[in-house]
Amino acid sequence: MRRSSTFARQVLLVRVGRRGAATATDLVTPDHRWTDRQRRRYGRFDPEVEAVMPVSPALAPAAPVDEAPATSIPLLPGEHTAARRAKFALVNACTLSSLMLGMLAIFLAMRGEVRVAAICLIACVAFDGLDGALARRLGVASPFGAQMDSLADMCSFGLAAPVVVYASLAGSVRPAAAAVACALVAACAAIRLARFNVSPKDGRFFCGVPTTMAAAVLALTVAIGLPVPGLVMVAGVALLAFAMVSSFPYAKLARLVKLPPWLWLAPVLGALVDIRLTFALVVVGYLVSGPVLWLRQRRTA
Repeated sequence: MRRSSTFARQVLLVRVGRRGAATATDLVTPDHRWTDRQRRRYGRFDPEVEAVMPVSPALAPAAPVDEAPATSIPLLPGEHTAARRAKFALVNACTLSSLMLGMLAIFLAMRGEVRVAAICLIACVAFDGLDGALARRLGVASPFGAQMDSLADMCSFGLAAPVVVYASLAGSVRPAAAAVACALVAACAAIRLARFNVSPKDGRFFCGVPTTMAAAVLALTVAIGLPVPGLVMVAGVALLAFAMVSSFPYAKLARLVKLPPWLWLAPVLGALVDIRLTFALVVVGYLVSGPVLWLRQRRTA
């Protein structure tokens, strides 16, 4: 019985100081006097008592301190020679040029100069293709450059392009309808770019219409003044936005270049006759090619 009472006293150890409240040390570990008394009475310290000794929940165990110094991730992998730094700066200058041209297109669209703004967007498309080609050719491709390219694409193609289209639709359709269609372009461009960054790359097809291609179509539509009714234009913009986030496979430019020469001769001759009609037919044909390839892949699977 006496041993049991000692065991209970050890388990429910709460010191009430005669002169004041218990300190934090008293709450964390039992007083050494109780341990010494246990050893004197029984010649050892009971492990059962030690296993259930109370520990204050107010004091968490100290976490190990990570003493490893913080290191910064290099923007340019590999050797940091002067030549490679110059090449890296050239590639990123092309990306920043695309970004600045996108901002200029927004400013021009706000002033009503929509065709000049559309030409700026076409220049954005050219610089966007140039920075990737230079990065691969010069051997300075990096994760930093890929992320920077995506951010520039969002500004130039996800924001500037719908702003230019909205300015071009002023007076032909209701502002609410134009705003909804252009907002769809911005939202779908953000989803398309985010999905592209985290998805495995396919060397043959795009998953959905790329933002660069969509922006080029919108810019050329405004630049050449495609004669379509306002509501048809709004519907086409919304359709292009949904095509960006679709799962339909669309051929990359490298595969289009390998097409038979007579297929390229037809749009060239058509552009000499009526460039607007030819452009509309090429865009419609490219958009339709995605569902056709998707159905073909499902049948052969």
